Amino acid sequence: MEEKNIITVSHLTKCYKLYNKPSDRLREALGLTRQKKYREHYALQDVSFSVREGECVGIIGVNGSGKSTVLKIITGVLSPTEGEISVDGRISALLELGAGFNMEYTGLENVYLNGTMIGFTESEIDERLDAILSFADIGDFIHQPVKTYSSGMFVRLAFAIAINIDPEILIVDEALSVGDVFFQAKCFHKFEEFKAQGRTILIVSHDLSSIAKYCDRVILLHKGKLLDQGSPKAMVDMYKQLLVHQEPVRQKEDAGTEESSDGAAAEPVHLPGASDSWREGFTVNPNTLEYGDRQAQITDFVVLDQEGRQSNTIDKGSVFEIKVRIRLNTELEDPIVAFTFKNIQGTEITGTNTMYEKVKISPASPGREFIVTFRQRMDLQGGEYLLSFGCTGYSNGDFTVFHRLYDACNISVVSLQNTVGFYDMNSDVTVEEVTSERS
Repeated sequence: MEEKNIITVSHLTKCYKLYNKPSDRLREALGLTRQKKYREHYALQDVSFSVREGECVGIIGVNGSGKSTVLKIITGVLSPTEGEISVDGRISALLELGAGFNMEYTGLENVYLNGTMIGFTESEIDERLDAILSFADIGDFIHQPVKTYSSGMFVRLAFAIAINIDPEILIVDEALSVGDVFFQAKCFHKFEEFKAQGRTILIVSHDLSSIAKYCDRVILLHKGKLLDQGSPKAMVDMYKQLLVHQEPVRQKEDAGTEESSDGAAAEPVHLPGASDSWREGFTVNPNTLEYGDRQAQITDFVVLDQEGRQSNTIDKGSVFEIKVRIRLNTELEDPIVAFTFKNIQGTEITGTNTMYEKVKISPASPGREFIVTFRQRMDLQGGEYLLSFGCTGYSNGDFTVFHRLYDACNISVVSLQNTVGFYDMNSDVTVEEVTSERS
């Protein structure tokens, strides 16, 4: 049986007129000028794709790529400048906080308002009310105006409404990121149920782990244009290259083979030469805490993913490298180079240094430069981490900090399966049935 397209987007373009001042907009609206008083900004340009019934499709891209604009046009919140949209099914959408809600109404009144807007009768909403209230789990706040809600309470109610009105198509735009971890787990469990029921999900998210885990296919937008679409792994790989301002190379879908879509071998990005900065293609923290007496100095650093590309995003289970460039300004004895991972709350998770690894830097005379490479497997759980660097050692017999860079860059770990705690034990699990013999 042939799968049908439940959403079809054809040559979609959205152009905004940007005016330098409000009076220019007014003069043009009243026909008081023949001069062009605006400049055009294309949020979307000639974007075409389709979503099949029962698919879970993710849309990713850097900020300003047009992801939310696509969803708003599909849901009817915005009108396209050019192009056509075809939707075959009832849509339930969870867009930015506040969309579709009257802030003066209570939560309960907004349940009925949203249900009515979708086309349900009051009796049909009554039938679903218990399921909505149970999923939202906001207690007596359901009788309070939603303008008094926290963002977490708001998204709980919005998602509860969205998934309990029997939609054929569920559209979600980043809204789940404001919920707590338990509510997010509850929502993603509901995604699994929706997929099992053959319903269609269209989701925009910066959470690459969720995109990789739940989506059947991913659409990559960049600067308002459709750059590519395909498997989650291939599109996430291209997205990671965009994040560090590199020209993306499409990886062949077959695992372990690096080829571009035209069959040519995909070349990894090589490290710049000694005169270039590694950080030119790598996102760093502009507010890095830096201190030390500079007897030795960290002059550069970079993180390379399993393909040898500069990247702030690492796949869980992959082998990656951390490179640190050191310049010695004085005569030192065995300087120590270190890195440390912290979570975003500031708790140190793991790290190592050249002393622990029994690697010496010598001869350590002034003017010498060294590149220290740490190569390891990424076993941290999926999430956001901060990476710090240090160069320490002994000067005149006293322990001395030569140079430290705290929270120098962020690292996003993409995971298809998280376990408990900060890191994965990589357990090999077997199950064996025990049978008892009866005498």
